[in-house]
Amino acid sequence: MTERTRREKRTFLAAFLAGVAIVVGYAIYTFLPSTPPEVDTVALGDAPKIEISVAGEAEGRIVITLRPDLAPQHAERIVQLAKDGAYDNVVFHRVIEGFMAQTGDVEFGKADGNGGRAGMGGSSYPDLPAEFSQEPFVAGVVGMARSQNPNSANSQFFIMFAPSPNLNGQYTVVGHVTDGFDVVQSIKRGDGPNGAVTGAPDVMTSVRVVE
Repeated sequence: MTERTRREKRTFLAAFLAGVAIVVGYAIYTFLPSTPPEVDTVALGDAPKIEISVAGEAEGRIVITLRPDLAPQHAERIVQLAKDGAYDNVVFHRVIEGFMAQTGDVEFGKADGNGGRAGMGGSSYPDLPAEFSQEPFVAGVVGMARSQNPNSANSQFFIMFAPSPNLNGQYTVVGHVTDGFDVVQSIKRGDGPNGAVTGAPDVMTSVRVVE
């Protein structure tokens, strides 16, 4: 066997193993669970909860247990906006199949407002500094939306349909869906890679803090 032949075999073997790694990695990602893991609400103690009433293609109630232990400022912001009534009548403006449903634009995301700008606004409160953690983005996790600036989260949040490890440590985890994930799964999907919802998006008709 010549040196050239040996090099060609090594190159082929390396390429083959790389291909196997990609296929295996994709298979593992594909078969990650798309249902929320059990959340130990007892361990979370008196963590605040919000109850979201949804209307549209999805009809029902979603309960989110917030995580002030992971993101105290972000959890406090959601509670404050819910108490203000700011989230009432806000649409799910960006919904991507197999990924997440985004809502919470209290400035431009009202169902009776300028839907063309939904997703571009925030609240009257200042943006928040990032509170990244090691909590993984799996089904049912609630994360805070932001721009490219890590310290730009404000009012918008998203709920995961399925795991997305590429978000881990890059976005703030602020809570978990602890009831009503079937309602989450029914939220009207958007179109295209950006998931913009056209026509009549589903709406958070009311968002209340559960005492």
